[in-house]
Amino acid sequence: MDYKTIDSSRVQISQLMLPSNANFGGKIHGGYVLNLMDQIAFACASKHSGSYCVTASVDTVDFINPIEVGELVTMKASVNYVGRSSMVVGIRVESENIQTGETKHCNSSYFTMVAKGDHGKPTEVPGLIINDKVEVMRFLKAIKRSETKRQRKLEFDSTNFSVENYLKELEGYRVKVTLPEN
Repeated sequence: MDYKTIDSSRVQISQLMLPSNANFGGKIHGGYVLNLMDQIAFACASKHSGSYCVTASVDTVDFINPIEVGELVTMKASVNYVGRSSMVVGIRVESENIQTGETKHCNSSYFTMVAKGDHGKPTEVPGLIINDKVEVMRFLKAIKRSETKRQRKLEFDSTNFSVENYLKELEGYRVKVTLPEN
């Protein structure tokens, strides 16, 4: 199996934010930012795998700071984890006021991408060469996110879910449970 360094597939893009990308509140539309993030995730994953890639899932999309019209947005992407045919691409979004030079962290997110080969079937991707403590941490965090997601799916599987086991946990929340009597 081939192995590649994280640096060999790192991608960075910068784009000026235009009024045509603003929402009704005058800030850059979150959907537009997500579209750019999907594009850079594709580029990064394709660069690592040497294959066409598709988005399988997106984790942790928190919009931390708004992006203003006229700011320069920079997105940095790197492969944080590889499986057999999947890769987790970490993306950091920053914006810069080009007049003052002030930068702010706007978003960090994780895109799971799958490499596709002939006839659209998943294809094996190169392994990952990890060179420092931060890269080890990112790889491990990707494993933990995957395990947590798998555990959540099992715990809340509709065929085995028992609402009675969880009613106590809902106390203190702004919810009123009115279940039909069986």
